[in-house]
Amino acid sequence: MAEEISEISVGQFDTVSQLIASSVSLQLAVIGLIIGIIIISVVYRKFSFWVKTQKFNHVRPHVARFARKIILPFLAIALISSVNMYIQVFELFDEESAGIQLEGELAPSEVFAKMLNTLNILVIGYTISQLVPIALTKRDSSVLERQDFEAWREMRGFPDDADDFFHKLYKWIPPKQKPDDLTDEEFNSYMQTEQGIQYLETFRTSQGNPIGSYEKNAKNPFEQWKKSERKKYEKYFNYCTSGNNASGRKLFPGVIPEEIYPIDIWREQKRNSGFDPIISGNKPPGHSRKQKEGVPKSAKQVLPILIFVGVVIGVVSWWQVDLIVLATATGGLAFGVGLALKETLENYFSYILIRKDKVVKEGDRVQLQSGYNGYVHKITPRVTYIRHGLNESVAIIPTRQLVSAEIINYTKEIKLVPAVVNVGVSYLNNPRQVTSILVKVGKRAMIEARDAKGRHLVRQNRCPYLEENKPSCGCDKDIHVDVTQPVVRFDKFNDSSLDFSMWVYVRDYGAQFKTKSDMRLIMYEEFKKYDIRIPWPIRTVYQGDEKREEQEINQLDSKRNEVMDEYGLGDLGRGESGDE
Repeated sequence: MAEEISEISVGQFDTVSQLIASSVSLQLAVIGLIIGIIIISVVYRKFSFWVKTQKFNHVRPHVARFARKIILPFLAIALISSVNMYIQVFELFDEESAGIQLEGELAPSEVFAKMLNTLNILVIGYTISQLVPIALTKRDSSVLERQDFEAWREMRGFPDDADDFFHKLYKWIPPKQKPDDLTDEEFNSYMQTEQGIQYLETFRTSQGNPIGSYEKNAKNPFEQWKKSERKKYEKYFNYCTSGNNASGRKLFPGVIPEEIYPIDIWREQKRNSGFDPIISGNKPPGHSRKQKEGVPKSAKQVLPILIFVGVVIGVVSWWQVDLIVLATATGGLAFGVGLALKETLENYFSYILIRKDKVVKEGDRVQLQSGYNGYVHKITPRVTYIRHGLNESVAIIPTRQLVSAEIINYTKEIKLVPAVVNVGVSYLNNPRQVTSILVKVGKRAMIEARDAKGRHLVRQNRCPYLEENKPSCGCDKDIHVDVTQPVVRFDKFNDSSLDFSMWVYVRDYGAQFKTKSDMRLIMYEEFKKYDIRIPWPIRTVYQGDEKREEQEINQLDSKRNEVMDEYGLGDLGRGESGDE
């Protein structure tokens, strides 16, 4: 059996060492080839470092990456071709002195030529494996750039645009017919003034739809917008390198950690911040790299390895190595490794499924089967990090649990999250009046509950800013169901109180907490203003005091009735049950 295995051919690799040992000149050629490869590697590193320090590496990152990747194979192929030409010109192979050539065997010159061709194939394969991801990244970047342009059109310009750039490219055309939300007199009066036309341009109907349309002022607005964004980036880059930035010092391209964003990272940072301007030198060095730490490699990053492995297998087959023998030799090892890495592979394929189907993504608010509630901080092919909503801890779970276990996602496909406040009032207060006052509280909260950037926390059909002829903050976007709010419910007769609940729908899971706090503050003000009493959770024996207390409450009865007339009872007064 051992003799049979020893007779199996492993190809022509065994003749290469004999071939090189047969000629001193050939050995010198091989040594020259090795020295040339070392020199090329040094030149390539110097060239790559020089490219990274240049402005065009940040302004045109894809072109710079292409240049860095293409120079290495260009020099390598030139070197290999030179060595091949040297061997052919000086006839280093003496075919006659090589002995009798067996049938089916290659001559020494053919073997060495095949070896050089193998190097060329490997270099070309490596080059292709490196250039394909660059092309895919450029394609993805173009798609994201187009999406940014659509967001710019939707926002009618970015905050860092100069000289009302949007209206240089687009002209608003008023509607031929008035919207149902305006009367003829209102619509005609708005059309008479420039300020009125600006108001109509930002106007949204009760369904949240804009009116009118836009026509192009430029032949190709997308190209004009791209030029404008590149000018913004060049301004950002110049501020970084000149020292006129938030850090107060000159920043240098190409240093580690990275101090200046390349334009694709600069766009990503703007996209993540809602397209707010990027302040030069405002972030610590390496900020973007720190954000991506631990983020698993995408398919584009794994693709070069797969391509190059395919090229190597092709070359091995070309050298007539028996792939069955090779597979048999490595099969047992692969089987053992597969068993040892069973859970790791499950996590990896779960990660691929999550990325492909977008089951969960970073930033989603989820609740695990154990009850742990937090934000998905990072998903890797091995583990997933869930950050607690109050930043008190981080849960680390196997990634496969996101697919195999039952989790609740509060973010995916959901644009409405209720913020509920429960309250009990005195039996001496009129529940209809209380309902109206709670409706007033909810109406105030819809306008007054805002985040640090002034954006409304409560989702609504029409942003209140539009009434002030200001751009919408986005609270009226992406609402695909009919919403009537605030919602007030008379829940039950409790031991010492009439229990009510009130809720409004906020933009995300985390927004409900500040909204509920704001609603309670507003509720306290309104209850105090209209003498709506919250009873103590105790039993009181009245000895004539109940009548006196009722008289005190009735003193403001007319004011509470005014609230009822103005705000109504919400959907409780419509005789509709509604879905809850």
